[in-house]
Amino acid sequence: MAVRTLTPLEARVLAVLVEKQHTVPDSYPLSLNALTLGCNQKTAREPVMNVTEAEVLQALEGLKEQSLVNTVSGSRVARFEHNAARALGLPGQSVALLTLLILRGPQTAAELRLHTERLHRFADVSSVEGFLDELAEREPKRVVKLPRGPGEREARWAHLLCGEVQLPVGFDSARTLAAPRAVADDELAQLKAEQARMAAELAQLRALVQRLASELGISPDGA
Repeated sequence: MAVRTLTPLEARVLAVLVEKQHTVPDSYPLSLNALTLGCNQKTAREPVMNVTEAEVLQALEGLKEQSLVNTVSGSRVARFEHNAARALGLPGQSVALLTLLILRGPQTAAELRLHTERLHRFADVSSVEGFLDELAEREPKRVVKLPRGPGEREARWAHLLCGEVQLPVGFDSARTLAAPRAVADDELAQLKAEQARMAAELAQLRALVQRLASELGISPDGA
């Protein structure tokens, strides 16, 4: 069964389950309370959320319909575990990358290698890029490489589990390419205007010095 587009909260719930499986294995599978706390975590989250247990429970129901999450039986408190790799048909390395993109927002390959350390240890950045390329080329596409914004040295990647990425104006490819040239042309025009103004003031000063020197019978060069 193909996985439908997830809501932002469904994606967050799924990613928190994957993250906590690796970072706090003694507490995994997670209770509803622990899962809600993970979704509302203030650190390593972009954006920061403030959701209720009822909202998380509703997201869990949506994820269970997609076979992405299971309820663990045999416990007095309901606990939940993810089934991301099997439901999405992805290896653990790819799931780790998607998890960090969901939790932290768009990142470069180097940032992903650093932040996935506790979920999967990639040998190098090229290894990360290899899995990202695979995720971007498969159908349905799971990630997209964003155009570099002004001043950015490396391109960032974003996940597509919640649908197409809405790029800010600064990340529009045409504007991104045009912006540096436009800024440069504007600055050049300002510099030329300033140069012309200073040249005019200098000419006026020279004329004033020559006039004063002539009136006083002094050579302008001091001879």
